[in-house]
Amino acid sequence: MKIILLHGLYMHGIAMIPLCNRLKEAGHEVLNLSYNTISPDTPSLFGEMDDFIDGDEAAIVAHSMGGVITRAYMEADSDMSHCVKTVITLGTPHQGSKIAEYFKEIGIGDWMFQSASEYLMPKDTPSWPKGAALYSIAGDMPIGPARVLLDAKQGEASDGTVLLKETEIKGMTSHETFPLTHTALIYAKRVSNRILDILA
Repeated sequence: MKIILLHGLYMHGIAMIPLCNRLKEAGHEVLNLSYNTISPDTPSLFGEMDDFIDGDEAAIVAHSMGGVITRAYMEADSDMSHCVKTVITLGTPHQGSKIAEYFKEIGIGDWMFQSASEYLMPKDTPSWPKGAALYSIAGDMPIGPARVLLDAKQGEASDGTVLLKETEIKGMTSHETFPLTHTALIYAKRVSNRILDILA
């Protein structure tokens, strides 16, 4: 199967190489994309995704903001997006990011996130577009800024960066939680095993 990998905010495709290699070893054809996360050129990015899919059945595996970019790709409704049958997101703030909202409220969000704010700010009751099954995988080991800036005030579960409830979205196929931090979701063998199970 053709699989597209999309990394998260402030990352590069390098971060996804271990997962990319695991998927290739399992026999999948993988496109590990890099993109400017604070100023994403979505027309160019979506064009690369379309070109890679090229009419074949495909899946997308995305970490954090990459999952929100994936939803934007599916909503753009290109012909090739209809070939995407499975989407797996890892720690994606589908409902928007409270931590991003916090930084915006204290006056540094525009500088930190620039045009990525369009994808990161909390939305009212978002829903997953029809067509591809969404498997949302989340972490609940709260080591990171959300633990200090949000959890202490609200007592909410998180992976240290994204609140657990933010990883849920109306229309998803399943929601699973692992005892992992936000970044560890990319590298944990138990998560890559689960990804391979879903794609089998």
